[in-house]
Formats: sequence, C-alpha cells, structure tokens
Amino acid sequence: MASVGIATFRYNFPYSENGRGRDSAAVCVETVRSACRAAHEAAPDLKLLAGGHSFGGRMTTTAQSDEPLDGVTGLVLFSFPLHLAGRPDTKRAEHLAAIKVPMLFLSGTRDELAALDLLEPSVKKLGKHATLHLLDTANHSYKILKKQRESAQDVFSEMASAVRSWADSVK
Repeated sequence: MASVGIATFRYNFPYSENGRGRDSAAVCVETVRSACRAAHEAAPDLKLLAGGHSFGGRMTTTAQSDEPLDGVTGLVLFSFPLHLAGRPDTKRAEHLAAIKVPMLFLSGTRDELAALDLLEPSVKKLGKHATLHLLDTANHSYKILKKQRESAQDVFSEMASAVRSWADSVK
C-alpha cells in the first residue's frame, strides 16, 4: 500500500496477541472500533478507510453495520469470507445491506470462502455502495496459478493499485 501512497494502521485482535481461541464477536467489534479511533487520532487529516483480510474484514463490516465507525469513509475487504469452505451460503452477507459507506471487495477467482456464483450477486445487490475487484486465479490467501494467470502483475501490486484507484473515487 505504501508504494501507491496509502498509509496503513495495523492491529491484532486480542486472541491473536494472546495465542488463545478466537474472542467473542463483541470483543472483536470493539477492537475494530478502538483501532479506527486510534488511526483517526494518529492521522486526523487523512481519509480513513477501514477493513481487513478475511475475519478482520468481516468484523469490520459487522462493526460498521451495527453503528458507523467514527470517521470511516469506506471499507476495503480483502478476501471477505462469504461462507465456510465447502459450505456455500450467503448468510454472512446479510448485514452488508445496512452499510452506507462505499465498500471495495478484493477477491480471488479461486477463493474457497467466496464462491463467485454467490459473491458476485451478493455484491451487485448492494448497488452503488459496493465494488468487486476480482484477482485472476488467486485463492483466499492470494496464492495464484502463475501459468494460468492472465496478468503478469504481482497480485499484491494489483490489489494496491485497485485500492488506490478506488480510494481516489471515495468522497
């Protein structure tokens, strides 16, 4: 992200810091809120986008759908986990309709936690608030099939460019 002029503020959920089982959704949502407050205090003049990879993105959308995150103008969701592996479903997307800030979904075409036949209509249903950027041959962890990938661009460089372009369009 730094290569395209985007500052990042990284944090961990308490369970990952303490090496124990996952915390409750309430603890994780409060962690997201806390991180957003700290990021805003650290750089009050910057546009604040919140998000995360997989579970972090899901907890960010959960927080935003419950009560808007202070100062957040958009959400960037890396590999949003639409469903469990091998159990296609869209229940995890139901809360997204309550979100009123723009959302960018960056998802691999081979993501085992976001079947394209479910993800694409779920994002489309969100209308103007949602953008989907597909990463050719990438899986949930962004491993790619080099021999089959249409783009020679590195997948992480592609994501950074997509986020930069999208962020420039967010008011």
